[in-house]
Amino acid sequence: MRIFPTIAELCARLGNERAVAFVPTMGNLHEGHLNLVRMAREHGDCVVASIFVNPLQFGPSEDFDKYPRTLEVDCAKLEGLVDVVFAPSVNEMYPAQQTIFIELPPVANELCGAARPGHFRGMATVVLKLLNIVQPQVALFGKKDCQQLHLIRQLVAQLNLPVRVIGGETVRAADGLALSSRNQYLSATERSEAIFLYQMLQGMKLGILQGERDFERLRQQAVEALETRGWLVDYVAIRNQPDLQPVSPARDDLTQRELVILAAARLGNTRLLDNVEVCLD
Repeated sequence: MRIFPTIAELCARLGNERAVAFVPTMGNLHEGHLNLVRMAREHGDCVVASIFVNPLQFGPSEDFDKYPRTLEVDCAKLEGLVDVVFAPSVNEMYPAQQTIFIELPPVANELCGAARPGHFRGMATVVLKLLNIVQPQVALFGKKDCQQLHLIRQLVAQLNLPVRVIGGETVRAADGLALSSRNQYLSATERSEAIFLYQMLQGMKLGILQGERDFERLRQQAVEALETRGWLVDYVAIRNQPDLQPVSPARDDLTQRELVILAAARLGNTRLLDNVEVCLD
């Protein structure tokens, strides 16, 4: 495994590779990231992981400065799993002020985008830069960040980028909590409570599978249940999987046979998000 801090060094290493599988990360790696890396090996002869905490996707009041940077530990975890680690500095990725950004579709301003203005613009910008630098044939992203994955797929498709995007299933702790770098911010009491988010989503899924079609009532009940337990809710939503558009239960078209239930909420100072897929077939 080789670690490259500069674009020039990375491009020199990858110049002759023809089957590159790429996993972009912000570091502080957990089993969810490592699962994507293992999947990448199935799709490429050369596996590249990037570790870069992207300032463009953090708002003024968010946790960019305290976001954990654990490069040495991360590289130890990647040893034997990847061929190349790209670990650039902020100045390497943004040698000048970034003034060109991707104009995203309206869904980028909903859900997480409503709670974090500008987040997805910053995310899309760095993903496009990384794809241009690495030039992979395959790129892998986790399904836990459902909206992010949707927007990346749209970015790749609409800009005709020659890369196949693969989504990796959410990796969970034994009690069901979706693994996240931010889970370490939870206190012991909050960690015990955190599993309720997934349990709530599973309860909504069961209701839909059993025939419940008053989705707004399901959503309101979920919000109330979270708030009663002390959560600060950003959103709970039921959307179509293919386009993340709102669901109209009265309609019965094929796009609404595959749904996704998404939620984001805070426990103390920690923002957690999760989702579950629902297939009505």
